[in-house]
Amino acid sequence: MMDATTEIVLKKLEETQHDFWNISRATGNFLNMLVKMVNAQNVVEVGTSNGYSGIWLAKALKETGGHLTTIEFYEKRIVLAQENFKTCGVADIIEIKQGSAIETLEEIPEDEIIDFAFIDANKAQYIDYFTIIDKHMKSGAIITADNITSHAEKVKTFVDAIQGNKNYQVEILDLPAGFLVARKI
Repeated sequence: MMDATTEIVLKKLEETQHDFWNISRATGNFLNMLVKMVNAQNVVEVGTSNGYSGIWLAKALKETGGHLTTIEFYEKRIVLAQENFKTCGVADIIEIKQGSAIETLEEIPEDEIIDFAFIDANKAQYIDYFTIIDKHMKSGAIITADNITSHAEKVKTFVDAIQGNKNYQVEILDLPAGFLVARKI
């Protein structure tokens, strides 16, 4: 599925998965499939880290013709991610924004549509990310989030809010760390 160079980078990043709080390979593969299944065009990732999940998302976006905007607070992680994106041949479709995720999300133009979002950053702020992202999603858009079971208490307000929102169909999948997928109705 992945080219040889990307596979080498992914395997290298998997060796430091716990240092950078990266998603599992199974979760990355699922994200990749999901982006292609819904033909996502404008994807927002909250939490770039070293670029592991961004590579999975961007490789799918190369097939759909889409674009990834990813947000990261720490400059050291951005430098690592940029190098990984470049090596994997996806840097041309990725925009990295540095700063507070909440502030960066609030800067999204009012009329910009997000058709796919992936949240994997400060767990206690998932509810805040969702509140902002939701304003930019139309019917059929997908929002995903990692660490739903591994950090259940920290993400509870987000999970309760999205599961209680009549505008979303939600499922929590038994992927490592727990993975939420929701489709806006």
